[in-house]
Amino acid sequence: MNNTQQAELKAGEAKGAAEEKGSQLMDKAGQAAQSAQESVQQAGQQMKASAQGAAEAAKDATGMNK
Repeated sequence: MNNTQQAELKAGEAKGAAEEKGSQLMDKAGQAAQSAQESVQQAGQQMKASAQGAAEAAKDATGMNK
């Protein structure tokens, strides 16, 4: 194998490794985005439940729940 072929082989290997690393980083970014979305949804549900509880407490306190 001559020097040009060796250089092409190494360049191909480097390109393949870079593409794999890029793919792994994209997977991690996608997982992080999914996790963030789930966290936001959970926080929203907790806020909604708290607001509903506060509304019920206010109705009870004012006698509107009877």
